[in-house]
Amino acid sequence: MDTVFQGIFDLLIAGEIPLGGVVNEALLAERFKVSRGPVREAVKALQGRGLITKEPYLKARVVDLSVADMVQIFQLRESVEGMAVRLATRAMPDEALDQLLAEFADADRKQKRPALDVHVRIAEGCGNGRIQSLLCDELYYLLRLYRARSGDTPGRRDDAFAEHWQILRAMKARDADLAESLMRSHIARATESLQELLDSEGGAEASPASGQKSA
Repeated sequence: MDTVFQGIFDLLIAGEIPLGGVVNEALLAERFKVSRGPVREAVKALQGRGLITKEPYLKARVVDLSVADMVQIFQLRESVEGMAVRLATRAMPDEALDQLLAEFADADRKQKRPALDVHVRIAEGCGNGRIQSLLCDELYYLLRLYRARSGDTPGRRDDAFAEHWQILRAMKARDADLAESLMRSHIARATESLQELLDSEGGAEASPASGQKSA
C-alpha cells in the first residue's frame, strides 16, 4: 500500500489529479498495475490525512478547501513554523546544520528542489515534539499539497528557494530572531501567492472528462 499511497500522493502534488478532481480507482489501479484493493486502501489512507473526501453514494474527490480555510491554515503555519525555526536555530548541532546546508546546496546544483523538505527538517530539529507532530504528521500532507499549489504562481518557486537559503544562513549564524522573521515572511508570501492563485481559479470551469470542477 505504501508504494501506491506515495504514487497517488505524487499525482496530487503534481496536479495530475487536481483540487476537487475525481479519484478514479479503476484508472489508478491500471496505472500502478495493481488490483483495486491496494488502491482502495491507499485512498482510505489519504482520506485519513484529509487529502481526499468521499460522501456516501458520491465519488471520492481530492480535497478542495475554500480560500478562507487555506489562508487560516497558512496563518497557523506562519506562527508555528516561526517558532520551530527559532527553536531549531538554538537547538540543532553544528553538524546537523552543516549537513542540511550541504544537502540544500546539492539539491540546488542538481535542480532537485522538491527532494529536500527544509520545513520538515527544521521541525524535526526544533526539539519540540508537539510542533514536530503538528507539522510532520497532522498537517504534513495537506501542507505539502497546498505548498505545491502556492509554488505554481509564476516565479514563486525560485523566490521560495532563495528565501530558504536566507533562512538556513540565519540559522547557521545562530540568529534566531532573523531566522524567525525570515520564516514568517516566507510563509506570508506563500500565503499571498496561494490566495491569488485560488482566487484566479475560482470561476474557472473545467472539462467534465478530466474529473475536475471549478475551484
